[in-house]
Amino acid sequence: MDAVRLVAFSDYLCPWCYNGSVRLHRLEQEFEGRVRVEFRAFLLRPAPSHGRDLERFRAYTRTWERPAAEPDAGRFQTWQGTAGPPSHSIPPQQVAKAAARLGPAAFRRMHERLLRAYFEESRDVSDPDTLRALWDDAGLAPEAFAEHEDPALLREVLADHEDALALGVTGVPAVMAEPQRIPIVGALPMETYRRWVRRLFEPPPVAEAMEDRP
Repeated sequence: MDAVRLVAFSDYLCPWCYNGSVRLHRLEQEFEGRVRVEFRAFLLRPAPSHGRDLERFRAYTRTWERPAAEPDAGRFQTWQGTAGPPSHSIPPQQVAKAAARLGPAAFRRMHERLLRAYFEESRDVSDPDTLRALWDDAGLAPEAFAEHEDPALLREVLADHEDALALGVTGVPAVMAEPQRIPIVGALPMETYRRWVRRLFEPPPVAEAMEDRP
């Protein structure tokens, strides 16, 4: 049986996307190769915003206590130190796309490193020097980091976002199964994801299968 392919629209600045990522990764592990998740970009902050108030941002991060309290969640802490706040969503998405060019394993390492850095370590994942350090932390080829500046990657990020909007996505995470392309919004509980995937493995009803015959 072919693997179920799930597409997840996600933003690295979204705490619920961190929980969604944790759960979808566990789903892949539980179904042992029968589920494949592909992350695509969604931009909660598509344009740079400079001069944002750090203390106001620090107060906002106290709301991360809510996703942190859920089962099967990522790890969170309120913002520490003087870095940030992040300017916009595009820089980490471009770096993740650059890692994807090195293969699925490289993407996974960079994807998880970005989420941990932002939500657990209070690191500004829109800052170029921070992104370079995280790339090195992920053990990726140093010379490949420059790929994130390729204009083609920016076009890919924007195309992902436009695709999500065309599908009616207004919040993230939003996950859909290919080829149905019906997004389900929200970081769903693990058991809900499990039931959904099990249904996707079920054969179509007899009447539907007969309709598909030549």
